[in-house]
Amino acid sequence: MTEVTVFLDRPDGVRLTVAGRAGRSLMRAAQAAGVEGIAADCGGVLSCATCHVLVAPEWAARLPPPEPDELAMLEMTAAPHEATSRLSCQIVLGAELQGLVARLPDTQY
Repeated sequence: MTEVTVFLDRPDGVRLTVAGRAGRSLMRAAQAAGVEGIAADCGGVLSCATCHVLVAPEWAARLPPPEPDELAMLEMTAAPHEATSRLSCQIVLGAELQGLVARLPDTQY
C-alpha cells in the first residue's frame, strides 16, 4: 500500500511529520507515530471529539464534507471548533492527501 505523509502542527508551533498507509485514518497514523494531542478516547468510532484537528484552509476543500454525525461530535470539542475543524478519525489517508497540513488544538479535554 501507498504511504502518505502528512504534517501536524502542535500548538507550540512545532511541525510533526506523520506517515501512514493509504486507507488508514489520520487518527490511527498519528497514534502509531506517537503524536501527543490526539487522545482518541473512543478509538475512532465517532463517539467523542478527542481527535479534533484543524485542517489548513488550503487542504480543507480537498476533503469530503463531514457527515452529520461528525458535525454533531464537533459541537463537543474542548477547544473552539472552526470552519476547518475535523475529527482525524474521519480523515482517510490517500494519495490525494499527500502533504496534508493540520493543526492540533490547544486541548482535547
